[in-house]
Amino acid sequence: MGFQTEFNSVCKFKSEQELFELLEYGRGKMVKQGFRVFPTGQKVIAYTPDNVAVAIVKIVASIAEINFQGQEVTEVEMQLIRKLNEEESRVQTELADEMFFGEQAQG
Repeated sequence: MGFQTEFNSVCKFKSEQELFELLEYGRGKMVKQGFRVFPTGQKVIAYTPDNVAVAIVKIVASIAEINFQGQEVTEVEMQLIRKLNEEESRVQTELADEMFFGEQAQG
């Protein structure tokens, strides 16, 4: 049992539905497996399940708990600041692939 620290600039969605709700309603949450520490109060880049940068979001809450099934989970609540334009998305996606996602696939 321990906390895993997330990148200070990355918030990756695993669920298309959670991402859709954020982009559609301006607020949303996602649930991650395990105890994780998200930078509450900071703005971060949100990524699709396919590692594509889509928006700038502000983390408003990060709650780590053991759910009723006995699993360690972290709920992250966020507010949409704005969607990225095409060029911003392309650059952020390429940088994240080089800095984070690409290395995980190799390791």
